[in-house]
Amino acid sequence: MSTIQEVSRRSGLPEPTLRYYEKIGLIGPVDRDESSGHRRYPPELVETIEALGCLRSTGMSLADMRVYLRHLDGGDPAEQRDLFARNVERLDAEIERLRVRRDYLRLKAELWDARNRGDAAAEERAVDEIRGVLPRLK
Repeated sequence: MSTIQEVSRRSGLPEPTLRYYEKIGLIGPVDRDESSGHRRYPPELVETIEALGCLRSTGMSLADMRVYLRHLDGGDPAEQRDLFARNVERLDAEIERLRVRRDYLRLKAELWDARNRGDAAAEERAVDEIRGVLPRLK
């Protein structure tokens, strides 16, 4: 049996998040130590919580985590596949938004570098490229 501190360290989930997951029923009720009243997590629940910590780190929603848990034991493998495929698509879109932001910042640095060097041609190229990135920045 593990304490909440141990589970927090192993899963990467803060203690308040563990309590919240219990409160909303994402994880079942956790047994308490009779003398202290502190939570004691059995190994199989710790494994589940570690998986939830991994899913949370990907930005998966609580609703999707519920779907994942519901289909762990004997669920439809196609639904699990679809769940993960949807989340891959979500992350791909997020990565693309980050790439556009990175490109914008890189081009702004190039623009200011060109201005610093007094290179009008490089400055104009950077401005043109920035104009191309701006519509994708939204």
